[in-house]
Amino acid sequence: MSESLYELPERYRTLQNEARDFALSVTAFSDEADESDRIHPEMRRMLAESGLVRVMVPAAFGGRYDVVNSLAVTVVREQLAGESGHLDSLFAMQGIGSYAIAVSGSPDVKNLWLTAVGELKAIAALALTEPHVGSDLKAISTVVEQNGDELILNGHKSFITNAGDADFYCVLAKEENDYSLIFVPADTVGVSTTSPHQIIAPHVLGDVMFKDVHVPSSNRLGTRGQGFKIVLATLATFRVSVAGAALGVGTAALTEAVKHAAAREQFGVPLARLGSVPAALASSWIDLEMARSLTYRAAAAAARDPLANLDLSSMAKVGATEVTGRVVDRAVQVMGRFGLVRGSKIERLYREARPMRIYEGATEVIYDSLAKRLVKEVVK
Repeated sequence: MSESLYELPERYRTLQNEARDFALSVTAFSDEADESDRIHPEMRRMLAESGLVRVMVPAAFGGRYDVVNSLAVTVVREQLAGESGHLDSLFAMQGIGSYAIAVSGSPDVKNLWLTAVGELKAIAALALTEPHVGSDLKAISTVVEQNGDELILNGHKSFITNAGDADFYCVLAKEENDYSLIFVPADTVGVSTTSPHQIIAPHVLGDVMFKDVHVPSSNRLGTRGQGFKIVLATLATFRVSVAGAALGVGTAALTEAVKHAAAREQFGVPLARLGSVPAALASSWIDLEMARSLTYRAAAAAARDPLANLDLSSMAKVGATEVTGRVVDRAVQVMGRFGLVRGSKIERLYREARPMRIYEGATEVIYDSLAKRLVKEVVK
């Protein structure tokens, strides 16, 4: 069912099969990892040994591609997310958290950290949001000041993936009237973390505080004022991969519903042939395949030119996450009371699907952005 209706180029099919086989190899402890708020050590060890994380860094630092390839990332995330949200997050954040270094870091920072990221010897994190700032990043209060050859950082970042377990943070900060991105090793004096929140699908998540944190001025990623440009480049490369992860979750949920409906009899017939159930299953399959076609098209376009195809990536992200929300909900409904069992796979998928419509661009925020672009294109 999963990818049969969309033909990927051979090198991506090979990667897809590799990712699928690996995801199935960790199912023995995926449930435990998915309930953890710290990086699962065995999951980390096995993911490192798989070599898949090398997709997330350029070839010059041990990566599989000359530059990070959006379609490759998307294909892998689709396979990992269907088996374990923890595994998907661990993989994804190595790229999301380190991409700014790959495109804008100094030679010293690149050489010291990117190979370690690809080998999972260093855990990456991107620190953007704050306690009172989500999508409106221009309202951040974290500040950085230059003092001679040093940068001094003060602020509070919130809901940061990998907080507490990360080895470094790429931090968005206000620099007078500009916005800059600063590379901060986690063991720098003045950096501390707390875990005041947890979400419905448990996640390695926390707040990061920076109190008079001193780093060399060479730790500024890019030049002063390039913070948003680098963040946008990161989104352009990785946003479409959220669609891939959503497809993995939706496909896994539909598989669970089909297995249940085919095996269970009601009123003398298989549930799969009863009432509205066939329509629920078939419409879910159709929805997923339409979303998959858009997602792969967008990911292939992003692999060629991420920024030029950000609108398409945004459409795929919204389309796939919204479809998956509907598919998982239908799957629970088809499974009836068995879809509500705490600790079941379908329950885990139901919880994993919901945050996808919020993180890395909430649906409503993306709608607003796309509508502005549409009006600009039509009304000239």
